[in-house]
Amino acid sequence: MKNKYLSLFVVCTSVFVLGCHILQNYFPVFSDDTLMLFRFVGLSFLIYFGIWKKKLPTWILIAMLIGIEIGYDFPQIALQLDVLSKVFLKLIKTIIAPLIFATLVFGIAGHSNLKQVGRIAWKSILYFYIATTCALFIGLAAINLTKAGVGIALPADTKQEMPPIQKQTWQDMVLHIFPDNIAKSVVEGQVLQVVIFSIIFGIALAMLSDRLRKPMLDFSESLAEVMFKFTNIIMYFAPFGVGGAIAYTVGKMGLKVLLNGIYLVLTLYGALTVFVLLVFIPVCYLFRLNIKNMFKVISEPFTLAFATASSESALPKAMRNMELYGVPRKIVSFVMPLGYSFNLDGTTLYLSLASIFVAQACHMDLSFGQQLFIVFTLMITSKGVAGVPRASFVILLGTVASFGMQEWPLYIILGIDALMDMGRTSVNVMGNCIASAVVARWEGELDETKMNSKNVFENSVSHVE
Repeated sequence: MKNKYLSLFVVCTSVFVLGCHILQNYFPVFSDDTLMLFRFVGLSFLIYFGIWKKKLPTWILIAMLIGIEIGYDFPQIALQLDVLSKVFLKLIKTIIAPLIFATLVFGIAGHSNLKQVGRIAWKSILYFYIATTCALFIGLAAINLTKAGVGIALPADTKQEMPPIQKQTWQDMVLHIFPDNIAKSVVEGQVLQVVIFSIIFGIALAMLSDRLRKPMLDFSESLAEVMFKFTNIIMYFAPFGVGGAIAYTVGKMGLKVLLNGIYLVLTLYGALTVFVLLVFIPVCYLFRLNIKNMFKVISEPFTLAFATASSESALPKAMRNMELYGVPRKIVSFVMPLGYSFNLDGTTLYLSLASIFVAQACHMDLSFGQQLFIVFTLMITSKGVAGVPRASFVILLGTVASFGMQEWPLYIILGIDALMDMGRTSVNVMGNCIASAVVARWEGELDETKMNSKNVFENSVSHVE
């Protein structure tokens, strides 16, 4: 078979297999064994396509489909595969703190331009505020349009265990930003605390003489490059981690959930799509970003975040790919870690949906002002949750209790939260990638040659294929 026809053949095969399953729902003409055979044949062609393509994003996608198949047909085996995703996430988490420290310190102290650091900071915060506000209003509009929570009755067999409620005062939230022990912050994965420590360390280093500053700068630059190489090695394990995560999710939850839960999931993904089309695309046009290449470099970290439901899994690759796109390291290393705590576009949109969903299910008639107050509260309390899978659900639970809502609608959300976490986390990653390019353009330091390259991945030989 000629290579130029292989992609078309694989697409046609996939459409045929999907069509057979859709037809089966309305006109049962195939046996379960026949459908399984169709799925196996389709996956076989996809695996052959992956071997020919030799691209990591392709293998991640194939691993997701294989994981769905294992979870659906072999749930007992799938429940044991969660260890693969845990291994992958553990390896990724070892990179985060040293990578953030090295890139931030080198980016700040390496240029000795503290005024520029201040400019990058306020421009980043301003962009984050505008983007998350847009996400908030789109989320509110979507849930008020679909009214996914209206008419829900508490299922009689709902007995899932709820996460513990942890109420926090504003003083607790402020104190949580600042580290009291950097080693403890690294161990606990407190990204914002590592960022604060690294920024202050970088500023202090910039104040030293060249003789004293150079050894630490050389160390930081070398450490950053080692961490990027470390990332490249770990990425070869990404398809296994992704496949294991998807298999476990499907094996545990199945493909059927409550009807209202499906409606909420569709509402969320529809709102996220609208957000991308009405916010991200216009922002790219406004700041004259190459959209085609932008989505090329985003595709891999986006897929990782979607499959693992954790922004941490995508951070190292996202930072590296945005450098290939033409964003200077000093801007990438500052904007993206900061965005992990302050630019949670997908999470903000999800929280606005979920909170009003609970209110609708509880038959609470909230005014627009009351809805805004609830969601703005959620925006504040959600800072720093991007790196932890499904931590936003705990934030939602605490806020629901604080506003006197009943908790039983959260049982419905709990059953399908993993599906929603995939979407919101991947949009968080996309938003932070775009934010770094926007700030680079705003600073006049975006590399036009790299951004408009016919193949952006040729800008570095270290890219994993």
